[in-house]
Amino acid sequence: MSVAVSTDPDRIGFDPARLARIDRHFRRYVDDGRLAGWQIVVARRGEIAHSATYGLRDREAGAPVEQDTLWRIYSMTKPITSVAAMMLWEEGRFELNDPISRWLPEFADVRVYDKGSLLKPYTVPAVEPIRVWHLLTHTSGLTYGFVQTSVVDGLYRSAGFDLGVPAGADLAAATEGLARLPLLFQPGTSWNYGVSTDVLGRLIEVISGQRLDEFFTERIFRPLGMTDTRWWVDEPDAKRLAALYTPHPATGEAVRADGVGRAALTEPSWLSGGGGLVSTAADYHRFTQFLLRGGELDGARLLGPRTLRFMTRNHLPGGRDLASFSPDGFETVLDGIGFGLGFAVVLDPVPARVPSSVGEFYWGGLASTAFWVDPVEEVTALLFTQLMPSSTYPLRSQLRQLVYSALID
Repeated sequence: MSVAVSTDPDRIGFDPARLARIDRHFRRYVDDGRLAGWQIVVARRGEIAHSATYGLRDREAGAPVEQDTLWRIYSMTKPITSVAAMMLWEEGRFELNDPISRWLPEFADVRVYDKGSLLKPYTVPAVEPIRVWHLLTHTSGLTYGFVQTSVVDGLYRSAGFDLGVPAGADLAAATEGLARLPLLFQPGTSWNYGVSTDVLGRLIEVISGQRLDEFFTERIFRPLGMTDTRWWVDEPDAKRLAALYTPHPATGEAVRADGVGRAALTEPSWLSGGGGLVSTAADYHRFTQFLLRGGELDGARLLGPRTLRFMTRNHLPGGRDLASFSPDGFETVLDGIGFGLGFAVVLDPVPARVPSSVGEFYWGGLASTAFWVDPVEEVTALLFTQLMPSSTYPLRSQLRQLVYSALID
């Protein structure tokens, strides 16, 4: 599938000369070696106003970024998993306040880190069960081992939960292992980015009676025409997969990271609803259009419009923003940003110092990919590259600056 420009930008309120600034700006990242290549798509009211590629998907092979380049989207998997869960919610299969131990009994008696060291942690019983809405909002107390900001992160790494899970573990075994580790905080009392959406993926499996990949294919990818989105890339398509890079600590130049990157070329032992998918710009564009249109695309309705509006409201207790509710940020700025059921939500763009609309929702991935959906301006935007970690450069905020300054109606 193609993501070619489908209309005159003037017709939908964009200044073509201002849109051209996007390419000029991001080319610099490739020309000076900080990125190997990128792909950007900007649309309004379902029409693509700007679509561009630049640089190489594999610098060492000299292979250019093309329309059908495959990208590791990592945490941009999370919104898809959240949509899958809410499809089951619409069927009455669970309530958001339900304790997850109803389906995952390993979480019946979780404990919470209180104090102590990595070698001698002290934990206390959870006073509140982990509920489904805690998983969807990252308020469960689950964390990531690789962020390395707390004793609990260290306990995760010691148990084999770093960038992945213990060798050979499937999703069921990984979830059982996570349940044995202490929570970072009492459920519902703070926000912390972590494996909540991976546990949500396991919950989907148990409630639906299907493997996560089967559910995604049957209920989401096939109806939305996302024909290129998958859990790994097999040999016939391996050349389409962009290489993964990381910045050189001294020069900042993008250096190939095959140690992590090659994982996308083999079938995973576990299906990560939090970060396991590979996709294309064309496929994820279709997903953003489904979101913009209130849960429907080309006659396929996956969610009701009121459900999607509910998901993209701020669900943090007391209506607080992430800055006042989170000890640490990851994949997002915190000021003026709330969190819904699977998406960050803009409450006020001023504190973040980046133009956007109140009610815009978004997320990104570890390799610097990103998307946003602005229901007010009816704008969607996609950024694909493969530089890990995503905090290396302010690519996302710069793209927002350039897109919103090109809107002139």
